[in-house]
Amino acid sequence: MKKLLIALLALLSWTTQAQHTLEKVWESDTTLAVPESVLYHQGGLYAALIDGQPWDVDGKGEIAKLDKNGKILNASWVTGLNAPKGMGIWKQQLYVADVSEVVVIQLATGKITSKIQVEGATGLNDITVDKQGIVYVSDSKLGKVHRIENGKASLYLSDLKGVNGLKAVGDDLYMLTANVVFKAGADKKLVPVATTEIGGDGIEPVGNGDFVVSCWPGLIYYMDQAGKLTTMLDTREKKYNTADIGYNPEQRMVYVPTFFKKSIVAYKLR
Repeated sequence: MKKLLIALLALLSWTTQAQHTLEKVWESDTTLAVPESVLYHQGGLYAALIDGQPWDVDGKGEIAKLDKNGKILNASWVTGLNAPKGMGIWKQQLYVADVSEVVVIQLATGKITSKIQVEGATGLNDITVDKQGIVYVSDSKLGKVHRIENGKASLYLSDLKGVNGLKAVGDDLYMLTANVVFKAGADKKLVPVATTEIGGDGIEPVGNGDFVVSCWPGLIYYMDQAGKLTTMLDTREKKYNTADIGYNPEQRMVYVPTFFKKSIVAYKLR
């Protein structure tokens, strides 16, 4: 009986330790023009600002720069975009999904160096870059994922209803769809990993095969390597959106763009 009690206490202790939470650290000024995506890079943050309706081609979109403590350094670092969303970086170039094209921006200067057209695209949403520098971009409206190599886009996967968040990890590509998290290897075979309550938006690896997953209406999950989802944040009643998140692995900080609330909120992952 004593041994059983010790074993149960040990299991309870392990279970308690395994519960992950988000602790709010700061919130930026509420002056950002509809932030949809945030990306952490070398001690700073980039935020994609729609500054209008989610899919309008209006030239109002911008990229803002913030420091890691939420101070807005330049709210209009890059201008003239449409409805920019997901971002990825490769060799000091920032790739931005912008409705029907991927805009390439030089990090050192903030200058747009090229625009990669994606044939037939109407709703480009998230971007990820794999270890070889290949860019993947989702088209949420058409349910497609495109692959960009050497500046040329080609269809990679299709029939993915509501596909949004993407993350390349090793040889695998993780994809958030209308309510299923999929993983695909080089063979493009879709393997379901988890099922979310609503469509996913952002996905970031946090170590040990685990991820943080956001859903735009106001949900953030911890997803372990087995696909188990634990709700860490639910701001739906407060109407705080949780769009395409960023992650700082050194400080285990999750950065959440609040869309219509016009701010970035930082949470410590515990």
